Amino acid sequence: MPQPQTRNSLLRSGRATAKSLSAFPAAPRRGSGVRAVASRLLTAVLSLTAATALALPAAAQQDAAKPITLELNRLEPKPDLQPPGCRAWLLMRNPGDTAIDPLRLDLILFGKDGVIARRLALDVGPLPASKTLARIFDLSGLPCEGITGVLLNDLLACGPEPEGRSACLPRIATSSRVQGVSFDK
Repeated sequence: MPQPQTRNSLLRSGRATAKSLSAFPAAPRRGSGVRAVASRLLTAVLSLTAATALALPAAAQQDAAKPITLELNRLEPKPDLQPPGCRAWLLMRNPGDTAIDPLRLDLILFGKDGVIARRLALDVGPLPASKTLARIFDLSGLPCEGITGVLLNDLLACGPEPEGRSACLPRIATSSRVQGVSFDK
């Protein structure tokens, strides 16, 4: 009894033609099992991860367009401080969707003669997203009438990442409601 011909036996014998091979069903495609499913799943996960990674910088860019405002709102004499001094009220606004924690300021205070009267390192954070906060700080030994200007010299911290300082500084807008006292950066 002759052996039945198979696709592989025809190929090995060298007698295979397109017509003779068409009688046999094609071999199953590679990757039609568990490996193929795992490969497609991995491709989908990587695509989703890439899309998410592209969306995160877009959210950060939206926040970068929204200024963080620091306003010197009020100065009031504080005779009960030792030595007597001044209380400063600072309003801070974060219109962004991301909280800023920590937020630390390096401030320079100028006296009447334009000479630096004091340097302060203030920890004013955290500053929640979409929030306005008031912060109070006391300046003992420095009378309110002796202050003519405040300079935001630098940011000591702006968010948890070290590069946050350089990203935050351009976003900060300073202003003053105190007559005769400027607040610059």
